[in-house]
Parts: sequence; C-alpha cells; structure tokens
Amino acid sequence: MPSEPPKPTDAELEILCVLWSRGPSTVRAVHEVIAERKPTQYTTVLKQLQVMADKGIAQRDDAQRSHVYQAARSREWTQRQLAGDLLQRAFEGSAGSLVLGALSAKKTSKRELAEVRRMLDDYEKGLFR
Repeated sequence: MPSEPPKPTDAELEILCVLWSRGPSTVRAVHEVIAERKPTQYTTVLKQLQVMADKGIAQRDDAQRSHVYQAARSREWTQRQLAGDLLQRAFEGSAGSLVLGALSAKKTSKRELAEVRRMLDDYEKGLFR
C-alpha cells in the first residue's frame, strides 16, 4: 500500500462509507447497501473495489472464495486528508473560513454548535491530533 493513497473520488467515498460502517465486507454486501439508495450494478461495485485496491484506498482479502474488502485507512484519517485538501484549495488555508463555511452550509442546531465548541476546547487542550 502506498504511504499516501490518493484522495477518493465521490464514488469511492460512497463505498468507503459502507466499509467504515459495516467493517470488512464482500462485494455483494457493499452492492446491497448502495443499491438500497440508488440503482447500481454489481459489476460496477466490483470494478470500483478492484480499482480502489489497486490505488491503495481499500484492501482485499482473497483468502476466501468471496473476496472481502476493507478500507485501507480509517474514516478519521480520510476526513483529515479531504478537509486539508479543501482547506488549501477553497479556503486559502483559513481554518476559520472553512468552519464558518461548513456551519453556514446548512441549519446548525444548538446541540451541534455545542459539540463544535467542545471540540474546539478539546483541540486547544491538545486532545485532538
């Protein structure tokens, strides 16, 4: 696996979300979850997972007859990678503008705002890396 896999595409990110929520899964299991939300072919999911394995975004265990795939990196690692890229490309490195943009993109509940405040406090205390 490369030390720094490429950023996932939207389709790859959709598959990664399934793998993060379900854990290691067969192609059939991933296909069933995605097909509940939108029409998709089994072979499309299979090919996408094969490409993801080749790129180092997913890992394949072919010890069984049905190959089992899992995400190569954690959800948190991938979110940091994507957020860092977005921070540089769209917000010129301004974390404040990124946070404000995220909060302004949709109605934010008081509970969500309290959670953001708690996260910022924890970050200041060095509890996040």
